[in-house]
Amino acid sequence: MSSIGTPLLWAAFLLFVAAMLALDLGVFHRRAHTIRPREALGWSIFWIVLALVFAVGMWRWFGPQRGLEFLTGYLIEKALSVDNIFVFLVIFSYFGVPTAYQHRVLFWGIVGAVVFRLAFILAGAALLAAFHWIIYVFGGLLIVTGLRMLRSGEEVHPERNRLVGLARRLLPVVPRYHGAAFFVREGGRRAATPLMIALLTVEATDIVFAVDSIPAIFAITTDPFIVFTSNLFAILGLRALYFLLAGLLHRFHYLKVGLSLVLVFVGLKMLISPVLRIPIVLSLGVVALLIGVSVAASLLRRPPLPGPVPVGEPSAAPSSSWTPQDPVG
Repeated sequence: MSSIGTPLLWAAFLLFVAAMLALDLGVFHRRAHTIRPREALGWSIFWIVLALVFAVGMWRWFGPQRGLEFLTGYLIEKALSVDNIFVFLVIFSYFGVPTAYQHRVLFWGIVGAVVFRLAFILAGAALLAAFHWIIYVFGGLLIVTGLRMLRSGEEVHPERNRLVGLARRLLPVVPRYHGAAFFVREGGRRAATPLMIALLTVEATDIVFAVDSIPAIFAITTDPFIVFTSNLFAILGLRALYFLLAGLLHRFHYLKVGLSLVLVFVGLKMLISPVLRIPIVLSLGVVALLIGVSVAASLLRRPPLPGPVPVGEPSAAPSSSWTPQDPVG
């Protein structure tokens, strides 16, 4: 089955993404402010409805198969983005990023994600077209990742991020925030603020997540346009989802189990695809069932441990952790 992504369609979608991002930062979030749950809920609903409208358009103009492929890919990426939210919470707590500036960091993080994911998806599609056996590599990677997610006690350490370490060595970094600025001029030289270091950490972690999530959608479809659009719609709504759910993540303590099983399922789907093709409707049903059961189980049974630190409030980090008040660079 050939790709539906003509050059005109690619250009139109990228133009749409650029317009939405410009409208977001230039109009609705022109002034830095704390995103309240009510505002986050409104934006979350907006992005979900927009994705569903796009799915209906895919169904109508390119057929039910394409529409279901987009919807399944979107659901997988949307579910996997919950893991991103947890990591963002850790990063913002570690760097003590004020809540008013967190949206700005996530906005530019998503701009970078658009570029990196487009490159990854085009490269992945080219590899699959040239070397069909790559599908087994992707499938194995997803199974390993899914099993690894089941391990308990894994922690995120922003101070160990190689990109952060490289930035500290190459860039002068001021020890305090200067409003929403990523760079300031101090002592006659241009220096990065802690907000820039937080952004670099977000970008680096998103690249890691993309390595897991993009092959998962390739298990559903090999059409790069569908992979990219379903991926993008999910991450465009990621900021609103973060502000909506960050304070509630401890309630969904079984969701990680559901996400790990989703990755194992799509990994197995890729491995057996040459001999047995699982219908897209069945794939959508299995993914929805795994996520739904894990969410329901989380809500029915209280979490065994207290929730994480509220959004934007630095945690009681160990003495070795860096805070905005520590001199850097």
